[in-house]
Amino acid sequence: MKIEFLEKKISYIFENKNIIKRALTHKSTGLSEHNEQYEFLGDRVLGLIISEILILKYIDLSEGNLDKIFSTLVNKDKCAEVATHIGLGEYLILGKTEIASEGKYKSGILADACEALIASIYLDGGYSAAQDFINNNWLKSINSIDINFKDPKSALQEWSLKKYKKLPDYKVAKQEGPAHSPTFTVKVQFNDYKVAEAVSGNIKEAEKKAAIEFININSLEI
Repeated sequence: MKIEFLEKKISYIFENKNIIKRALTHKSTGLSEHNEQYEFLGDRVLGLIISEILILKYIDLSEGNLDKIFSTLVNKDKCAEVATHIGLGEYLILGKTEIASEGKYKSGILADACEALIASIYLDGGYSAAQDFINNNWLKSINSIDINFKDPKSALQEWSLKKYKKLPDYKVAKQEGPAHSPTFTVKVQFNDYKVAEAVSGNIKEAEKKAAIEFININSLEI
């Protein structure tokens, strides 16, 4: 594993290589030094830095609108997207079962590894180093946000209540993968409209994707 190639991609050189090694080590290896705790820390660091960026960028937005924007930026799907963009899967240290099942391509494992990577940068280089990494990898998404957008699930709910006085029905149709990195298939149905489904490593994100799919396949004007 050539850490220097990853360092070049993320524009950060680690002082302590053991920190980045732990961030890349999945618990399927059976090693005591794995990245699960780093995932926990990285999620909080990401949330704090994104929150700071948003309140500085959108000084007039209400807490509710800030929270909606925040949820599009701080989630497993976005972390997996960033991990894929930087090729993080190629550097992961996986156990035999995950190697055999191509775990380096699994969105859940990639998302967790991205959070662990953020934590490792924070632990090695401090807040500003983590801030630089997040700015470099989230800025495009932040700048492309439509501040007047509605959360697709909320928009679908408002439409169904206004038109029919009842809510769409969301169900987890399937759960696959290991307990530490599951994927969920969520279905949304409503009256006689076409049923929509979506897959994600997070139930809430799967529900949002399913809501978007429902709106699209039924050509709803919302």
